[in-house]
Amino acid sequence: MEHAIPERRIGPWTAALLVVASMVGTGVFTTGGLLVRDLGSPVAVLVAWVVGGVAALCGALAYAELVAALPDNGGEYQLLARIYHPFAGFLVGWATFVVGFAAPVAASALAFSAYLDAVMPGIPRVPAGLALVAVTAIVHAVRVSHGSGFQNVFTAAKVALIVGFVGLGFAAGEPSLVLQGATRPLGSAIFSSAFAVGLIYVSFAYSGWNAAAYVAGEMREPARNVPRALLLGTFAVTALYVSLNYVFFAAAPAARLSGVVEVASVASTGLLGDLGGRVTSAIIALGLVSFVGAMTMTGPRVYEAMGRTYPRLRWLTVRRIGGGPVVAIALQSGLAAVMMLTASFDALLTYTGFVLTLGSAVTVAGVFVLRAREPGLVRPYRALWHPVTTLVYLALAVWMVIASVLERPAVVLAGLGTLALGALVYLLVRPRSPRKR
Repeated sequence: MEHAIPERRIGPWTAALLVVASMVGTGVFTTGGLLVRDLGSPVAVLVAWVVGGVAALCGALAYAELVAALPDNGGEYQLLARIYHPFAGFLVGWATFVVGFAAPVAASALAFSAYLDAVMPGIPRVPAGLALVAVTAIVHAVRVSHGSGFQNVFTAAKVALIVGFVGLGFAAGEPSLVLQGATRPLGSAIFSSAFAVGLIYVSFAYSGWNAAAYVAGEMREPARNVPRALLLGTFAVTALYVSLNYVFFAAAPAARLSGVVEVASVASTGLLGDLGGRVTSAIIALGLVSFVGAMTMTGPRVYEAMGRTYPRLRWLTVRRIGGGPVVAIALQSGLAAVMMLTASFDALLTYTGFVLTLGSAVTVAGVFVLRAREPGLVRPYRALWHPVTTLVYLALAVWMVIASVLERPAVVLAGLGTLALGALVYLLVRPRSPRKR
C-alpha cells in the first residue's frame, strides 16, 4: 500500500461506458411507477424523461468545457475549489461522499435485491445487496485494469439487453395503453409542482451524466476524450430512457404500475407473462451490478482528491500499486451498507436528487464565473450554444429545488443538514494558518 499517484490508464471506450453505466442504474427501472402515481399521466411521465434528458445534455455541455480545461480527478470537488473557493469544493465533495455515491449505491443495492427476489423468491434481500456492495468494492480496489474490464463487460451487456427489451416492447406493446392511463389532464400534470418534484426523481436517474469528470485525471487525452464521453453517453442514455419508459406504459396499464418500485418487472410480465417477468428481472439485477460498480469506481476518486489537498485526510489517498483508492472505496462502501440498513428506497431517492441538483447547478454556473475570471485559460472545448444551454439547465435546476422545498421540506432539511455537517468537518480538517506574533 502507498500514496500512489494515479496513472492515465482509462481509455475513451471505458470512459464512455462509464457514463452510460453511471446513468443506467436504479432510477430508470424504479421511478416510472412513482412518477405515474404522482402525476396521474403516462404521457406526462414521458415528458418528464425528455425534459430530464435535455437538462442532462445542457449540463454535460457545461461540464465538458470545465473538465477539458481542468482535467483532474475529483469532479465537482476540484472544479468548485478552483472556480469559487476551497470551502465550496470541500462542501460539494462532502455531499458527493454522502449523497452523490453512497446513497445511490445503497438504493441500487436495495433495488438489485428486490429484482433478484423476483427471480429467486426467498433470497434474503439485505444480505444479497450487501454482498453486491462488497464484491464491487473488492474488484475496483484490487486493480484499476480489472475494474475497467469489469465495467466494460457488464455495461456493454446491459445496454445490449435493454436495447433488445425496447425492441420487443415496440413490437409487442399496446400504444393505446399510454394514452388511456391518464387520471388528470396532461397540461395540469406538466405545470404542477408534482412535475417539478418528479424531475428530482428523473434527475437521480440521469445523475451519472457527469461520470467522466470524476476520473479525468486518469484518462488518456482528457481534453479530447472527456467531452466525447460526456456528450455521447448522455445522448445515448436519453434515447434509451424515453424509449424504455414508453415500453413500460405500452406493456401494462398505468394503474398496475402506479406506485410500484419493480416497474420493469411488472411491465415485462405484461409483455411476456410470468417467465418473461422473471427473465427481465434477472437482466435488470445484472445491470444494477454495472451501476454499483460505476459508483464504486468514480466516487472514491473524489475523496482521494480531497485527501491530496487536506493533510488530515491524507489517509484517503492510500492505493495498492496499480489498484484503486482502497481506503476511499472501503469508506464509501461501508456508508452505503449503513444506509441500506437504515433508510427506505423512496427517501434515499428524493434526498439524493435534491442535493445532487443543487451541487451540479452551482458547478454549471461556474462556466460563467471561470470565463469572466480566467478568459485566457486554454479551453480545448467550449460549451455548444452557451449561454442558452447553460441557462436552460440552471432554470430547470432552480425550479426543481424550489419545488422540493415546498413539497418535501423534511427531505430538504436532511439535505441542508448534510451540508451543514460538511461545513463543520471542513473547519476540523482545513490547514491552519500560522499565528502571527
